[in-house]
Amino acid sequence: MKSLLFLLMVKVSLAFPDQEKDPKYWRDQAQKTLENALYLQDHLNTNVAKNIILFLGDGMSVATVTAARILNGQQNGRPGEETQLEMDKFPYVALSKTYNTDAQVPDSAGTATAFLCGVKANQGTLGVSAAAVLAQCNTTQGNEVDSILKWAKDAGKSVGVVTTTRVTHATPGAAYAHSVNRNWYSDNEMTPEAIQQGCKDIAWQLVENVPDMEVILGGGRKYMYPKNTPDVEYPEDGNANGTRLDGLNLTQIWVENKPKGQVARYVWNRNQLLGLDPLNVDYIMGLFEPGDMKYEQERQNSTDPSLREMVQVALKILEKNPNGYFLLVEGGRIDHGHHASKASQALHEAIELDKAIALAGGMTKEDETLTVVTADHSHVFTFGGATPRGNPILGLSGGLSDVDFKPYTSILYGNGPGFRLVDGGRQNITAIDIFDMNYQAQSAVPLQSETHGGEDVAIFAKGPMAHLLHGIHEQNYIPHVMAYAACIGQNKDHCAAIRNRTRPLTLPSILLFLSLLSWL
Repeated sequence: MKSLLFLLMVKVSLAFPDQEKDPKYWRDQAQKTLENALYLQDHLNTNVAKNIILFLGDGMSVATVTAARILNGQQNGRPGEETQLEMDKFPYVALSKTYNTDAQVPDSAGTATAFLCGVKANQGTLGVSAAAVLAQCNTTQGNEVDSILKWAKDAGKSVGVVTTTRVTHATPGAAYAHSVNRNWYSDNEMTPEAIQQGCKDIAWQLVENVPDMEVILGGGRKYMYPKNTPDVEYPEDGNANGTRLDGLNLTQIWVENKPKGQVARYVWNRNQLLGLDPLNVDYIMGLFEPGDMKYEQERQNSTDPSLREMVQVALKILEKNPNGYFLLVEGGRIDHGHHASKASQALHEAIELDKAIALAGGMTKEDETLTVVTADHSHVFTFGGATPRGNPILGLSGGLSDVDFKPYTSILYGNGPGFRLVDGGRQNITAIDIFDMNYQAQSAVPLQSETHGGEDVAIFAKGPMAHLLHGIHEQNYIPHVMAYAACIGQNKDHCAAIRNRTRPLTLPSILLFLSLLSWL
């Protein structure tokens, strides 16, 4: 074992660029970074943001970003540490405080309400203020709060939601729903009391609250169909059947409710999605799995689109609006990978999100599009040990424990299902394939599902007014910055001056300018 580790360390060390041995390399690199920082200081982008794209990595802690960066570099034949993710290239970075009003370590519903609706909320609740009580339907009315998606729609922009979870999950749900229980995906999951009191399930609200949402892409088919309706893709799987007790087919209602003359399409597989002509489609709903979409490493190319493919179609449809758009993109299964202590799955999901960020960057202009990348919360995920430079991020730590003399991986979890006791001691992983995509990293405390973490998460930003994201912020600050940049929502006093400043020259204004010159 030790000899194998030594050979690995030697192999890695040979990959180091010789230039790193020269102090001039590091000095030149630092000077270039300094020049870029000084340029940014003197060239703030204070345009009005025509478009807003919010990329949300569910559970994408700072440690997750770092580990994903290393893995991405190693997949491309590099040591990994020195490489950059697309989000790393964003010029402005801040930290977000993620606690819920009633929780030190938050959940995704309360945090989504913060970064989409601009107010902090209780854990487990969507699109309602902290005055609403978890699972108590009669506390909903009067405590609803609207999201930036609605602010954008009210301003004449197109809007969309793209996610790798079900479209009724916590993050997308907060964009359009008001629910005191994040788990009320359909009326099947609601209590009779809640239904009797008039509360509506999240899938129903998706169709009814914002009927003119242009883009809805993700998973969650079963919550849209009557109970026991066989799934189109998995007709033999009872767990994939429709769940609705009210007998409604919400996909059909969604299509039928569109204005006359507008083209709405519902699709359920990748070929249907990619076969569309975005120029001839006004509205798209794509639901590619009964529940959450599959992990990127397990995705079936024939039926399930990648996050990048969904983002590409979404942008082509949304960009047709001359008033611009708001798009929420969630890499939602980063969180699920961590909960299962499957670090490989979580990190590959983060890499796919980063590739979607790169794709969007190539399809938009930074002077008119504000792009924000952040996370809702952290996880008790970490990596460390005596690892040499370039050590495989999913590999061993670089040594043996000096207590039980067994190897351990660099990646570990504070708690979760990876806890194993064998013969009264920690499991020996020597004969286990730790690079398997579903390997569960060891944890300190046994739990069926690993938990969220409570530390701050990063905010990356570029585009108009991106410099307003700096320092450490409360999470609910984020949508207020996006709204300010786009001149939607409550802060609009500055907008006229910016628009006048950036208004293109017209023939009358040019003639006036020339006449003034001649008078002078």
